[in-house]
Amino acid sequence: MQQAVKTRFAPSPTGYLHIGGARTALFSWAYAKRHAGQFILRIEDTDVARSTPEAVQAILDGMAWLQLDHDEGPYYQMQRMDTYKATIQKMLDAGQAYYCYSSKEELDALRESQMQQGLKPRYDGRWRPEPGKVLPQPPADVPPVVRFKNPQDGVVAWDDMVKGRIEIANAELDDLIIARGDGTPTYNFCVVVDDWEMGVTQVIRGDDHVNNTPRQINMLQALGAQVPQYAHLSMILGDDGQKLSKRHGAVSVMQYHEDGYLREAVLNYLARLGWSHGDDEVFDMAQFCQWFDLDHITPSAAQFNTEKLNWLNAHYIKTLPLEQIAAEVQPRLAKLGVTETQSPDLLAVLNLYRERSNNLNQLAQEIAFFYRDPQINEADASKHIVPETAAYIESFLEKVKDSDWTADNLHDGLNQVVAEQQIKFPKLAMPLRVALIGIAQSPSIDQVMSILGKTACLQRIRTLFPKK
Repeated sequence: MQQAVKTRFAPSPTGYLHIGGARTALFSWAYAKRHAGQFILRIEDTDVARSTPEAVQAILDGMAWLQLDHDEGPYYQMQRMDTYKATIQKMLDAGQAYYCYSSKEELDALRESQMQQGLKPRYDGRWRPEPGKVLPQPPADVPPVVRFKNPQDGVVAWDDMVKGRIEIANAELDDLIIARGDGTPTYNFCVVVDDWEMGVTQVIRGDDHVNNTPRQINMLQALGAQVPQYAHLSMILGDDGQKLSKRHGAVSVMQYHEDGYLREAVLNYLARLGWSHGDDEVFDMAQFCQWFDLDHITPSAAQFNTEKLNWLNAHYIKTLPLEQIAAEVQPRLAKLGVTETQSPDLLAVLNLYRERSNNLNQLAQEIAFFYRDPQINEADASKHIVPETAAYIESFLEKVKDSDWTADNLHDGLNQVVAEQQIKFPKLAMPLRVALIGIAQSPSIDQVMSILGKTACLQRIRTLFPKK
């Protein structure tokens, strides 16, 4: 009987959840969903010096915002120390691990000597027990580390689900430290025990872990555990082809939320970062989970493209339900100091303006004038408000004063003035925009006026064009 799929995302809480980690989490989550399996969230917090509660919370917040829900966890490695230590003791008892009393000074000297000889720096096995080998008396002043007794012959190999067949000679691997001098287990060992005990079947992670994999496989085999399948994702490069860094936007995924991106756009973009399904560019997560496989992940580095992300964000702003966009825009309006009122209706405003924006922050800024007096752009005012403008405005107001304040009626009134005065439409529309919005650019001015309402329109127009 085939084992049920179980994947995991296992970040170290030494910083925020960045875009590379988010992609790894997404792929692991989607693989489990595709195969009706389980997805585990595991916090690998054994690096006590660098792990912080704030970083843990940042990871949890990022996963929650992306809605990458876990079926198990979050597990915390620091809460599993007794399990690791018991497993280490079993390996010591079975002769699969041993105490090493080499001091830091000894190991530094060994490393320096090997490098001077042009050799790869590695532990030389001086405390490794072998048949017929006499070990020195353990020094009293050195707390021993525990090392895994790595096989010395043969190769360790796996069929990577992204990179293909990988083989490493065991002779290339030295005996890994699995417990420090103070007894705390090391990262590589904790990962092995967790993947084994949690029944992980596929390990999907960044290719910076490729070098850890042969050691982990050897330890799993020593424990009699089933070795999971491994899939190592290539790194993400910035727009300029260099390794993704903060200056490229390799920031917390929550920063994308702050910067005006929708989760749907970020997830859709991440899904296409190194994976493809034909020419499909736009899809939701339900569709992605139906399609996702590891066969179509490129083994070469993926390149981040901010322009494509912005395009996707614009698409989702245009197409998601207006109520959802409103829920995103309301707190952004509040940050601008805008108190949204019932009039004009926010959904109507968004329906008019969302075609023009590729960013939620930009959208909030563009519609703020509906709820507060506009700030007049002096350059637009000096360009479009000329001596004859007031007469055009008065003529327009006279024509619509008794009409219902609808876009159609307002449009008719504008056209009548344009025809009577024999002017081009912008001669009337641009000054109205400046008076109503503060700038000379907007969607159809008749629709803006209709949504803004008669009272607000007249008040703003009279501020700039007092009645004589």
